[in-house]
Amino acid sequence: MAIKKNSKTMHITLWIVQSLLSVTLVWAAYMKLFESPEALAAMWQWTGQVSPMFVKLTGIIDLLAGIGLILPAWLRIRPALTFVTAACVVLLMLCAMLFHLSRGESPVFNLFFGLLAAFVAWGRQERAASPC
Repeated sequence: MAIKKNSKTMHITLWIVQSLLSVTLVWAAYMKLFESPEALAAMWQWTGQVSPMFVKLTGIIDLLAGIGLILPAWLRIRPALTFVTAACVVLLMLCAMLFHLSRGESPVFNLFFGLLAAFVAWGRQERAASPC
């Protein structure tokens, strides 16, 4: 049985995926913005090998992405921004995969989250096409 894109099951599934992505991005943002560089380096080795400003910048980007996946659709103010944010998260995860591959690290986490974000973008693209 095929699930229609506008079905209640699809709507609930999209909200679950959006929420999981959002919580993960906001958590990562909190860690990058408020944890000490030593604590971050113990958890994520790459953070000790790049500029602290780069780590803070990625934290801000993660925070904006986490907010953008939930608030526009939840508040019903410019819900098309959810699609835009999800598409940007796909791009962010592609960049993160390239970064980690260039360092000889595994990009599996970024690939998984990129696919989840692509699913959200696909599911929310109708809202982006309609006028707000």
